[in-house]
Amino acid sequence: MRRGVRTLLAVAASALAVVGGLVVASPPAMAATLTEVTNFGTNPSNLRMHLYVPDNIGARPAVVVAVHYCTGTGPAFYSGTQFAQLADQYKFIVIYPSATRSGSCFDVSSSASLTHNGGSDSLGIVSMVRWVLSNRDGDANRVYATGASSGGMMTNVLLGAYPDVFKAGSSFMGVPFGCFATTDGSMWNSTCANGQLIKTAQQWGDQVRAAYPGYSGPRPRMQLFHGTDDATLRYPNFGEAIKQWTNVHGLSQTPTFTDTPQSGWTRTRYGGSGTGVAVEGVSLAGVGHNLPLSGQALMAIQFFGLTSAPPSPSTPPSPSTPPSPSAPPSPSTPPSPSVPPSPQPQGACRIGYTVNAWNTGLTANITITNTGSSTVNGWALAFTLPGGQAITSGWNATYSPTSGAVTARNLNYNGTLAPGASTTIGFNANHTGNTGKPPSFTLNGSTCTIA
Repeated sequence: MRRGVRTLLAVAASALAVVGGLVVASPPAMAATLTEVTNFGTNPSNLRMHLYVPDNIGARPAVVVAVHYCTGTGPAFYSGTQFAQLADQYKFIVIYPSATRSGSCFDVSSSASLTHNGGSDSLGIVSMVRWVLSNRDGDANRVYATGASSGGMMTNVLLGAYPDVFKAGSSFMGVPFGCFATTDGSMWNSTCANGQLIKTAQQWGDQVRAAYPGYSGPRPRMQLFHGTDDATLRYPNFGEAIKQWTNVHGLSQTPTFTDTPQSGWTRTRYGGSGTGVAVEGVSLAGVGHNLPLSGQALMAIQFFGLTSAPPSPSTPPSPSTPPSPSAPPSPSTPPSPSVPPSPQPQGACRIGYTVNAWNTGLTANITITNTGSSTVNGWALAFTLPGGQAITSGWNATYSPTSGAVTARNLNYNGTLAPGASTTIGFNANHTGNTGKPPSFTLNGSTCTIA
């Protein structure tokens, strides 16, 4: 695809982030590491495969494929989203494919990729899944796909062409299966991108069924997210995808459940009212091609049914509390960030700050280390963002305001820093060209050194 599909990425996972302001929490830092796997099987388009396997994974873990945006990579999607942190908490494996062609977009256009065992990127990704099932004891009955922009489109492709492999998917800013199909060898379909490819539900459903002729087994469940102001993969694609997947499941396009999980968000479910429905759509009013994945990664994992697993021993909540510090009391209730204790002036501090920038978006990861001799009980980290940067979502802290002189405050589970202890926070931001770092940081009024 061309530059138009380059998406703003967001990071982290939590229950439900508020678009453009309120930020969310996530589990503590991970102990396991991302590793690359080679020679994983049939790989017609030379994709790369990275794998995240949490510590103490247990037998027969679920497998989630997390597919990056154009210009991205698997490692960038690993560090720029919170699927790995959620994997730590709920003990599932994450596969991160990487496209290697120019532009780093996935093939969602060729007949090979749109056909069961036809070849190209979709087959390469399925080979990764098959390798994990064989070599990491993955549970073939719990395999899922998710992705953003190009990865959101690939999520639709994987579920359409390989219904025997995937049980559910969650597509961020994608298009229906087959919408981007081309016959001229290109990977860009302007009619689809502009939301002008309109079909009946039956036609869309038939397109999925034709991808695997003769298949009569169960079809994967689908969750769809789209912003109404998306100017890259325009909003009509959201309605067309709902047409497609409700038809695939033999359902009416009339919702059986509707709610507002956040201001401006409209969630519709088809075929039931709970998280286990066959099709779920979340429409975000006024949001462009920069959905806050930090607000939706946990929603995807909940839709997959993976949050019923017990949290890891290192996570703050007990089995009787919600699955993560930011998880809502119920799917329809927005989170209420805990009020942190009043910050206390403390000793020395050190800040590590890394930026991963793309197009008009960036991800910032911040490590706060207490280098003093006294325990910090409640902290506020102050810094000034470079001009043109504006936070859209984040994790492990609340951020106010979203631009200029910002203060990040601890949440209820990470406010205590013993001497030598560290905590990691971060955020997504839009930018207008300046992707630089803040020049200085103060923790509870004390100036920090910068690592």
